[in-house]
Amino acid sequence: MRDFYRIRRLPPYVFEEVNKVKARLRAEGVDIIDFGMGNPDMATAPHIVDKLIETVKKPKTHGYSVSKGVQGLRKAMAGYYDRRYGVKLNPDTEVVATLGSKEGFANLAMAITAPGDTIICPNPAYPIHAFGFLMAGGVIRHVPALSPEQYLSGIEKAVKHSVPTPSVMIVSYPSNPTAQWVDLDFYKEVIRIAKKHDLIVLSDIAYSEIYFEDNPPPSILQVEGAIERSVEINSLSKTYAMAGWRVGMVVGNAQICAALARVKSYLDYGGFAPIQVAAAAALNGPQDNVAEIRATYKSRRDVLIDSMKRAGWDIPAPPASMFAWAKIPPKFEHMGSIEFAKLLIEEAHVAVAPGLGFGEYGEGYVRLGLVENENRIRQAARNVKKLLLPNAKRVSTAE
Repeated sequence: MRDFYRIRRLPPYVFEEVNKVKARLRAEGVDIIDFGMGNPDMATAPHIVDKLIETVKKPKTHGYSVSKGVQGLRKAMAGYYDRRYGVKLNPDTEVVATLGSKEGFANLAMAITAPGDTIICPNPAYPIHAFGFLMAGGVIRHVPALSPEQYLSGIEKAVKHSVPTPSVMIVSYPSNPTAQWVDLDFYKEVIRIAKKHDLIVLSDIAYSEIYFEDNPPPSILQVEGAIERSVEINSLSKTYAMAGWRVGMVVGNAQICAALARVKSYLDYGGFAPIQVAAAAALNGPQDNVAEIRATYKSRRDVLIDSMKRAGWDIPAPPASMFAWAKIPPKFEHMGSIEFAKLLIEEAHVAVAPGLGFGEYGEGYVRLGLVENENRIRQAARNVKKLLLPNAKRVSTAE
């Protein structure tokens, strides 16, 4: 049987080599301190869980739901944008609830892409940014994005030298994996470029509530005229520790939202209604849990940066997101990110995500998720220190 078209367009899964080593060691009983996947380990707030339990007991909530989200949830999402950003949205035309931001992004790509369309995508970036459009038949024009300034300066060049002319530009701040974020002036320049070249802008802002500076990250929709050509993809996964609940949103331009809603109407009936009701309770209810989650990530960040520095690995303190983006220590930089990540698991029993998995410009880096508690972070640093020492010996499985 021949290979399928869309499967052929997907490159080999870069993380698979590291995952195989991780799985083998765990099968041997080795305790792996896992910074590899950004999977929140904190509990969802009780009032959200209670609302789910209350709603799931009602038989009428067990039927088909609404593919673009129940009205109560869309109103709650619009209310969040009004409170947080001062952006007023029509919940009927400018808000679509999605099955997490990943599904929203992938179906958005399907809704707005014609075969051969050129998409400007940051690199390194979260994989769905490129692969969603690849599966939809688009062509990716990668622009280096190791800093926001680098990405912004490369966009005009990419437009000038791309054939056909790009139709979509992706921005994602706070960034996964680089953890950088931008101010409103950055978005103003993005919109200026988008208007000049008639580009649609997709802004992924899934980590908007995980920040460690005094001022929270802005929304592109705060820029005057942005809603004329932009949508924002957001998520409850990290903000409320609800990753497995799969609740996200696409908000902004009504025409783009309508295209997504129409595609979704053919593909799904929306999330389980009790989950949607509970998600509305998360957005409408007390926000103390959001501040607590943010504080936990900040504390873990501080412990990670300090303990790894003591171990001999200087990692920049991320200003936002639940990740740290670190250069490979000089002693091992010749190995590349995949081999270094495998070495860390084998020798230090510490799992990280190789930078190459986020694009070619991620080579030379690894990503560490703030998903282990502080004691385990310190243990990871002790293990790494042994690896960084001259003539380092293998960490035994007893440690």
